[in-house]
Amino acid sequence: MTAETLRAAAAQPTNLRYGKGLRKLITPVAIAIVLAALYVWVGTLQLDSIEQRSLNSAVIIQKAIEHLRLTVVATALVVVIAIPLGVVASRAKNRLITPFILGTANLGQAVPAIGLLVLCTFVMGVGFQTALVGLVAYAVLPVLRNTMVGVQQVDPALIEAARGMGMTKGQVLRRVELKLAVPAILAGLRTSLVLTVGMATMGAFVAAGGFGELIINGLKLQRMPVTIVGGVLTASIAFLVDWLGGLAEDLLKPRGM
Repeated sequence: MTAETLRAAAAQPTNLRYGKGLRKLITPVAIAIVLAALYVWVGTLQLDSIEQRSLNSAVIIQKAIEHLRLTVVATALVVVIAIPLGVVASRAKNRLITPFILGTANLGQAVPAIGLLVLCTFVMGVGFQTALVGLVAYAVLPVLRNTMVGVQQVDPALIEAARGMGMTKGQVLRRVELKLAVPAILAGLRTSLVLTVGMATMGAFVAAGGFGELIINGLKLQRMPVTIVGGVLTASIAFLVDWLGGLAEDLLKPRGM
């Protein structure tokens, strides 16, 4: 083997890492370009008084905070609810209640989103908490199912080896099963986050704020710039969240997987 061949072989891993790093930058760069183009486009328009009240920095920042608040709180609740239920559903001894758990989680996505929010308003009225219930019900399934599948796919031999080392069932779950299930759980969480960002626009129907208000007000008042800005900002958050979820998958998955 020549010296040139050895240098080329040694450079391949570095080139692969470099290329992978560049691909990771595509999404944030594209989002920045889209947002810059949106800003320039809005700046060229002759906005009337109604559009100016909706398309100013104070309103957009407020709606962004409301949208992100809905998304973050709903996702935190989904994690708290779905992962333990997924672990319970993954156990063979719980096979009698597993269909009930999955059926209940499926119900959240089977019911139309706006219908689910309307049902919640009859019980809770309107506001942030009502939108939160609808978001959690809609987004819990991907995390629950992926947790269940991820735990079930752990090699039984690894579990037996851990038990042979003196670990308790709880230690095996925390140190072996859940750690090996992390890639599947994160994939489900990534999907859930994107669903939550989109579904959060429905919060405007129950006075929970967010970019959904821009979209709905633009449609009602026939102000297309307002609707377009709300839609583009929502899509940008969804792409950004998906990108961050991909980074989290790479960082948190166990080494060697």
